[in-house]
Amino acid sequence: MSGPQGENAERGSIAVVQSVDRALSVLEILAAQGEAGVTEVAAELGVHKSTAFRLVAALESRGFVEQLADRGKYRLGFGIVRLAGAAAAQLDIAREGRPICEALAADLEETVNIAILDVDRAVNVSQARGPAALSTHNWVGQGTPLHTTSSGKVLLAHAPDAVRKDVLSRDLQRFTPGTITDSEVLRQHLDRIVEQGWGATVEEYEVGLNALAAPVRGVGGDVIAALSVSGPSFRMDPEDFPRIARRVVTGADELSRRLGFFGPGR
Repeated sequence: MSGPQGENAERGSIAVVQSVDRALSVLEILAAQGEAGVTEVAAELGVHKSTAFRLVAALESRGFVEQLADRGKYRLGFGIVRLAGAAAAQLDIAREGRPICEALAADLEETVNIAILDVDRAVNVSQARGPAALSTHNWVGQGTPLHTTSSGKVLLAHAPDAVRKDVLSRDLQRFTPGTITDSEVLRQHLDRIVEQGWGATVEEYEVGLNALAAPVRGVGGDVIAALSVSGPSFRMDPEDFPRIARRVVTGADELSRRLGFFGPGR
């Protein structure tokens, strides 16, 4: 885009980035000082008081800062704690799961991943490759649709009702001839996953790739991650799924214990 419209769009983008940068600076100021008023924040940022107030108000609306009623100053809010807690939980899962991934990858000789639910997708936070693994693709940090992967289906099967209903109400994208695009068929798969304690996919995300996953539970018993193994379909035959599932479920249960869950696996 060129001309006045393009210039306006570019200026708008720069303004958005500047606002984000200033909002982050507000959080850093409050983290360093403990509490601060709008006037102090404005002075630190070198902006007009009205600009500082808008930034603080936006952060307050999301719970990232809160006002001290008796002094009119602001401090970091529990929204920051929520984000920090989520980040810490992911780090705990990745750290505690690493040796389990490596041991399972060596045992099954395939690629092993740990994934977590991120709104409406599964995101991998740890990976280990077995000696026979064909793919060198690094899935860590990448998201995949919930209805197409074994981890995604396990996470979706145990997701809050609102998440599950939302996914099942959509048009499910097809990636391969094996992708499940019928919501009722997917619903039946999810119910079976909850019942049997593990889920699998047969060339549903990539042609020639099969996978199997089991749920990982946190302290309260909620499913917080999925441990999966994936490999070429000529080696991971569906007939072998029950045997593979026993090993993956054992690994997932061990990771659950490491994360503080000591109840039954289902």
